Amino acid sequence: MKIVIKIGGHVFSEGINAQNILSFAEELKRLRSEGHKVIAVAGGGEEARRYIKAGRLLGASEYACDILGIEASRLNARLLIAAMDDLAYPVPPKDIQELLVAFESEKIIVAGGIQPGQSTNAVAAMIAESIYADILINATNVEGVIHQIRTRILQPRSSMRLALENYSVSWAVAKWLQEAMSSSISQQ
Repeated sequence: MKIVIKIGGHVFSEGINAQNILSFAEELKRLRSEGHKVIAVAGGGEEARRYIKAGRLLGASEYACDILGIEASRLNARLLIAAMDDLAYPVPPKDIQELLVAFESEKIIVAGGIQPGQSTNAVAAMIAESIYADILINATNVEGVIHQIRTRILQPRSSMRLALENYSVSWAVAKWLQEAMSSSISQQ
């Protein structure tokens, strides 16, 4: 299966919890070892918001503030890449064309933001569409996205499954991801 996982920026926030990042990396490596092609998209989190706020206070344009957010998400992506050694593509792709080339490498791809004006959620959706992903998972702590796991078929453009989870309590992210993936894969 081709799997895209959007990893919320909260995983990289609050003092950068290396164990959280390592847990996600281990889960991504497990999925890859089972034969899945995996792309993760790292969000910018609080760090991106701090840079954007500072940029605005300093008079930066919205374009420049978006670039600050993109770079923060790409730093988060690099942390996740570091946790996977040679199983991950060595750098976050800068655009979809570069991502498609990297995808041929059979490595786990970890992206951040790609272009101004898009959230990393939009980037994950765009990547999922560009590789004809079988599933897109959004691991977020954002209130009000969806309060329970729901799976639906997108129509008419794709048969991609979209699973969104909102978990506002602190629990083992890798365990949740494993359960979500197992349940989605077993439904096929």
